[in-house]
Amino acid sequence: METKNFEQIYNQYKQQSEQQAQIEATDADTGGKEEFVAVRKNNDGDIIAFKTNTGRELDYISALDEAKAGNIAHIDVFHKYGRDIIRSEPDGIKENNLDRLPGF
Repeated sequence: METKNFEQIYNQYKQQSEQQAQIEATDADTGGKEEFVAVRKNNDGDIIAFKTNTGRELDYISALDEAKAGNIAHIDVFHKYGRDIIRSEPDGIKENNLDRLPGF
């Protein structure tokens, strides 16, 4: 019986997925919409504001309204914990997750 290296097989799969996600993100069109490029966090580490690629600085509520209106590219709004929450689209790229964006 053949012994399989499940860890190696999974790591190859994961690497291929990450490479494909990078290609798709590079090719993704924003449709002229703004993108979040930086965040501001409070002392608890919660995101409280966003900076867009045009230089606009939005408090959380304003950013939420913009995201709900579809004005921000690659952002989802979902309802959890009794409130609406902003998150980046799940695309397999850790570097563009909102929590990992640089501060401003």
